[in-house]
Amino acid sequence: MVDPLPQFPDGFLFGCSTASYQIEGAVHEDGRGPSIWDTFSHTGGKTLNGDTGDVACDHYHRYPEDIALLGDLGVGAYRFSIAWPRVQPTGSGRPDKAGLDFYDRLVDALLERGIVPLPTLFHWDLPQALEDKGGWLARDTASYFADYTSHVVTRLGDRVRRWITLNEPVVHMAQGYAYGTHAPGRTLLLDALPVAHHQLLAHGLATRALRAAGATEVMITNNCTPVWPAGEDAGDVTAAAVYDAFHNRLFNDPVLLGSYPDFLAGALGDVVRDGDLETISTPLDALGINYYNPTQVGAPSGDSPLPFELREIEGYPTTSFGWPVVPAGLTDLLTGLREIYGDALPPVYITENGCSTEAGIQDQFRIDYLDAHLRAVHDAITAGVDVRGYFVWSLLDNFEWAEGYSQRFGLVHVDFQDLSRTPRASYHWLRAALTGS
Repeated sequence: MVDPLPQFPDGFLFGCSTASYQIEGAVHEDGRGPSIWDTFSHTGGKTLNGDTGDVACDHYHRYPEDIALLGDLGVGAYRFSIAWPRVQPTGSGRPDKAGLDFYDRLVDALLERGIVPLPTLFHWDLPQALEDKGGWLARDTASYFADYTSHVVTRLGDRVRRWITLNEPVVHMAQGYAYGTHAPGRTLLLDALPVAHHQLLAHGLATRALRAAGATEVMITNNCTPVWPAGEDAGDVTAAAVYDAFHNRLFNDPVLLGSYPDFLAGALGDVVRDGDLETISTPLDALGINYYNPTQVGAPSGDSPLPFELREIEGYPTTSFGWPVVPAGLTDLLTGLREIYGDALPPVYITENGCSTEAGIQDQFRIDYLDAHLRAVHDAITAGVDVRGYFVWSLLDNFEWAEGYSQRFGLVHVDFQDLSRTPRASYHWLRAALTGS
C-alpha cells in the first residue's frame, strides 16, 4: 500500500488522455475519410501482427460507457483528440455534419458529468488526401489545418473553452517522416525538418483561429525528454546537446521565444518565411508536456547519417515497452524548462504520463509508477514550477500505433475480442486518491 498523495494546489486538474485513431474505430462510418494511419496499418509489415484501428475500442459507439468510467473515476477533465478525417474527409472543403455531430454528443456527455472537455485537434491521423498532396512536407497543410480548426471551434466553441492544437509534433516528424516507423512511413532522416516547421506554423495559425472564436485557453502538447550524455567526453556531450535541440528546443523555442536554435535555423533555410515565427509564437495560455522517460545519447559511431546515437539507459526498472522508469526525470524536466525559459514559460499541464504493463487486472507496477510520477510533479510545484494539471495516459487499453494491441497503457482493461471494459487496480487506486472512496 502506498502512502497518501501530497496535497496539490486548489484547482489542480486531474484527467485522462486518449487519441481518436487509437480508440474510436468506426473508420468507415458517417462519412469519415481515410487517414494516413488507415493506409499505414493496412500495409503489410507496418504494424505488429497486422493490427489496425478499424475497430480499436469502438469508442465511437461506446463513448457513454467510457464517459461513465471517467465520471466514476473522479477526474475533472478528459483529453481526447478530434479525427480530422471525420470533420473533413479529404482534409479540406465543407465539414461533414455527422462527424461533427459525434464530437458534439461527446462534449455534451462530458459536461453532463461535470468533466472538462480538452480536445486535441491533431493527434497524427492526417487525412490521406492531404498526405497525397505532400502531407506536412507541404506548407499548404498548415493553412488547411487552420481552416479545419475554424470549422471545429465554430461547432464546439460555445461549450469548449480549452484547446490543444497539436500532439507531439516531434514524434510525428521523427517516427512518421524521418524514420518511417509510423504513418505515413517516410524515411527522410534530416530532410524531414520542414515537417517540424509546417506543423508549428499550423499550430500558430490554429491558435489565432481559436482566439478569434473566443477560446480562453490554448496550448500545444510537446513530448519532452531530459537528455543525458552517455559519457563525459566532448563527443557525447555535443551529441546530447544536438539531440536536445532536435527533440526539445526545436519545438519549444519557436513557440515560447519566437526563434529556432541557431544551427537548426540554418538547416531550415528557405522553409521559414517572413512572419512565420511571429505566427508560431502567438502567445499561449499553457504548455502541454508529455513525459515518459529520459534519453541517453552518445556520439555517433561508424557512418551514421545522424549526429547522435541513442544509448540504452541501465539501472532502472522498465515498462513492458522497455522504457526506463525515472520519476525524478519529470521533476528535472520541469525545473529545467523553468530555468531555460524563465518568464516566457506559461503554466504547464502534464498532458500525458503513464506506462504499459502486463495485460492483467492487478497492476501494482502501474500504481507505483503513477504514484511516483505524481510525487515528482508535486516536487516541481514545490520548486516553483507552475504546473496546473496531470493527465494519465491512458483511460483505456488501445491501438498502440506500430505496436498494435501488444502494449497496454489503460487504467481500464479492454478485451479486444468482446470489447468489454474492466477497471484495473490502478483505476481503483486513483479513484480513491481523487475521491477519498
